[in-house]
Amino acid sequence: MATAVNHWPDDACARAFWGQRELPPYRRLLADTVAWLDPRPGERWLDLGCGCGQLTRALWEKSGGSLAEIVALDCAAANGAAIDKMRRHLQPAADKRQVRFLHADFSAGLEGFPTGSLDGAVSGLAVQYAESFDPVRGVWTDEGYGRLLREVRRVLRPGGRFVFSVNVPEPAWAKIALFGVPGFFRSRQPGRYLKNAWRMLRYGAWLKREARKGRFHYLPADALREKLRAAGFDAVEHRVSFAGQAYIIRAR
Repeated sequence: MATAVNHWPDDACARAFWGQRELPPYRRLLADTVAWLDPRPGERWLDLGCGCGQLTRALWEKSGGSLAEIVALDCAAANGAAIDKMRRHLQPAADKRQVRFLHADFSAGLEGFPTGSLDGAVSGLAVQYAESFDPVRGVWTDEGYGRLLREVRRVLRPGGRFVFSVNVPEPAWAKIALFGVPGFFRSRQPGRYLKNAWRMLRYGAWLKREARKGRFHYLPADALREKLRAAGFDAVEHRVSFAGQAYIIRAR
């Protein structure tokens, strides 16, 4: 456990995943996720593992700027600057009280959020990386994942919605790269496009290695449903996106 590598808080890792928004499969995933969002005036939402804020932006703009607050939470401090930059370009405009960044690791839970204080939560390919290690047995467990789902349920008001994406078991990163080839020819900076694609493949290899150890969690859809129901969610539905490499889940 002491020697386990964790790239998620690193600036370089954060910046590498900023580039995924250029990939056609990611743009499809974003569009499919946004289609299931239903932000309403005056609501408060949480974006778990916000990255550079694509879902935060989509929430704000889909609501027409009517949300009371969006908290964009991430363990990489570099994403705070990305959220600040994104906020300056929002239409309608938003201030730091309406769209704010929180530097935190959701594997530890959501203790800073009171019970029933949020109307919705969203996450893009992030919650599957909630981790926990059992020092007695010397193994990674799924307790951190289950705890995070229970915490999301706790902070949501009755009728709250949780819309998120996770990867399928044994995701084929090369397939995503293949589906991203058309994006290379449309990119204004093809060199940067290739560099970002290569970085994501490299990090993807690390993620799959750790998932095979039980540290990260690429689960079948039925197992996800059971976890959500155990956490207190019902009306769970899913669809496939991201070139067949991710599920989008909506739970209430």
